[in-house]
Amino acid sequence: MKILTILITLILGIGMNTTNDSIFNYTMKDIDGKEVSLESYKGKVILVVNVASKCGYTPQYEGLQSLYETYKDEGLVVLGFPANNFKGQEPGSDEEIKQFCTLNYGVEFPMFSKVSVKGDDQDELFKYLTQEQNPDFTGEIKWNFEKFLINKEGDLIRRFRSNVEPESNEILDAVKSAL
Repeated sequence: MKILTILITLILGIGMNTTNDSIFNYTMKDIDGKEVSLESYKGKVILVVNVASKCGYTPQYEGLQSLYETYKDEGLVVLGFPANNFKGQEPGSDEEIKQFCTLNYGVEFPMFSKVSVKGDDQDELFKYLTQEQNPDFTGEIKWNFEKFLINKEGDLIRRFRSNVEPESNEILDAVKSAL
């Protein structure tokens, strides 16, 4: 009977997020210019980070890569979104950003094309992420390397400011709990 209930739930979509309030409703360009539906990450825990190459927090790339390597086989994916919104700290082209991240930090997690994370030209994904309710806070991104933790269903479950290191207990505990 339990299997039948699960099948009916899956077929009818009962209990599933069917509103527009999900990260899975967005399609973004990756750092190589290819369209990527974020729905392709359904069933994974996602850490979205707005990144920059010339920021005091740039060394967090190392922690993000380590976090990704440690938990990718358990279902974690880190998604990096370069942004030049804060004092011009991400001035390069997508190709330059990719080369910088690969050479200096060995980044293997998915990187996306540069976006705007605040202001009049704010990308729709980041409009959603900054307005979505979560237990931490909502509102404008204050600086590079803010982090948004998304559960397997595509819902924002935690948000962390720039100064929270990727390998901090706060993020590790949240990731482990979501996995």
